[in-house]
Amino acid sequence: MTRTNISYAVQTLSQFMHDPKQSHLEGELHVVRYLKENPGLGILLSSDKDDSLNAFCDFDWASCAVTRKSITGYCVKLGKSLVSWKSKKQETMSMSTTEAEYRSMASAVAEIILLVGLLKEMNMEVKIP
Repeated sequence: MTRTNISYAVQTLSQFMHDPKQSHLEGELHVVRYLKENPGLGILLSSDKDDSLNAFCDFDWASCAVTRKSITGYCVKLGKSLVSWKSKKQETMSMSTTEAEYRSMASAVAEIILLVGLLKEMNMEVKIP
């Protein structure tokens, strides 16, 4: 959960769990070797008092070679600390880059609304750009 650097690779490899091929095994071993060589990597939370919420989103249009679905990715930071992220194949096939980008932004906005509500419940005032 705290290793954003491998989340996309794990998500991609998990699609082939029920019918793995030799190339998938090689990819899994590559991820395991990477984890073994870099045990200290992870998410560090900043101690700075910064209540600003920033989000970044992107997409990769029709990048799945099998389904031609786009991939959505976003990350949300509270101050300097990463608090939420996602990299996932979109539910439906987008017919244009504009549609894929709109879906990506909609996912990021939904996450921002959820986080703002959660932070307000914790009596924390959030600065939104």
